[in-house]
Amino acid sequence: MMKILKLNSISPAAEEVLRGYEYSDSVSDPDGILLRSFSMHDYPLGENLLAVARAGAGVNNIPIDACTERGIVVFNTPGANANAVKELVLCELFLGGRKIVNGAVWTQTLKGKPDLSKLIEKGKGQFAGQEITEKTLGVIGLGAIGALVANAALSLGMNVLGYDPFLSVKSAWMIDRRVQFTDDLNAVFSASDFITLHVPLTPETKGMINRETLAKCRNGVVIINNSRGELVASGDMAAAVAEGKVSRYITDFPDETLLGRENILCVPHLGASTPEAEDNCARMAARELTDYLENGNITNSVNYPAVSLPRSSAARVCVHHKNVREMLSRILAVISARGINVAHMLDQSRGEYAYLILELDDIPDEECLARIRAIDGVLRVRKV
Repeated sequence: MMKILKLNSISPAAEEVLRGYEYSDSVSDPDGILLRSFSMHDYPLGENLLAVARAGAGVNNIPIDACTERGIVVFNTPGANANAVKELVLCELFLGGRKIVNGAVWTQTLKGKPDLSKLIEKGKGQFAGQEITEKTLGVIGLGAIGALVANAALSLGMNVLGYDPFLSVKSAWMIDRRVQFTDDLNAVFSASDFITLHVPLTPETKGMINRETLAKCRNGVVIINNSRGELVASGDMAAAVAEGKVSRYITDFPDETLLGRENILCVPHLGASTPEAEDNCARMAARELTDYLENGNITNSVNYPAVSLPRSSAARVCVHHKNVREMLSRILAVISARGINVAHMLDQSRGEYAYLILELDDIPDEECLARIRAIDGVLRVRKV
């Protein structure tokens, strides 16, 4: 029986998929790991570990390079929590335009005071805000979440300007034709009344919202960040808010620099905190794990290419290898020397690494597999 270790509390929806597996938070030497926010950077990668699945999109808590070098596939669940995050962004658009939170907090201070109605009428002017209808929303990143936000904002009467140099065909089909596109990020800064961030954290995007980019924005812009805290230079943002350049910054990622500041609203990482989103993420992560462990198929991996084949032959062998010349011919030479016919195969690369599925008409013995493992550049060989 294969073993799955959960390193965080995971929705019970995963258990529906993982029937037949030993699945708990205490299994030893697991074949797979299921987690959410647990940091694995100092966590031992056991010899039997084949895959890690993150019930969520970000994988900064997982040692990707170390896993890749050892032939450990890392999965995430893009789009599983997209609707939950979209709804939070819509809420924050209204909170960014109107001083609803400030007004509600102030109103609580009036309890027990005489002439309540008069006090409210006299004081409400300090909480006046703006409507979002006919304002321009800049959406930076048009993946699963960004596309939903863009479409919903159109329905609210906003003009939407989208930026994504890596827009996928799938995402493009999801986006309303009324969304305007630009390949110039500076155009988003200069044209937007509201800006929402939906990009992954990479060396290129870290600190992308900083003193220089904020200077290019419209005066009084509202900026919303439900992607990753490190996309924004907190000190620069705090200064821009204090100066009035940014009228309000709303983030799902509080830090010491941002807390306690007027016109900065910190939300306690609620983007995917709905039971629906947690169920969706858990199911998707569990299905990715089981399809890989049982069939060798890879879907939604962040470190290996997507490779899937239907089962159709007597045996299946899966090979993780470096993306180098003549690798495929050397592997096939070992198979051919054993007199085994290759019925189907699929080999795909992703940067320096590649993954091969071989459908074979006969079952290879352990000596055959050992010969493939001995090839320089082969990282892992598995018969499934």
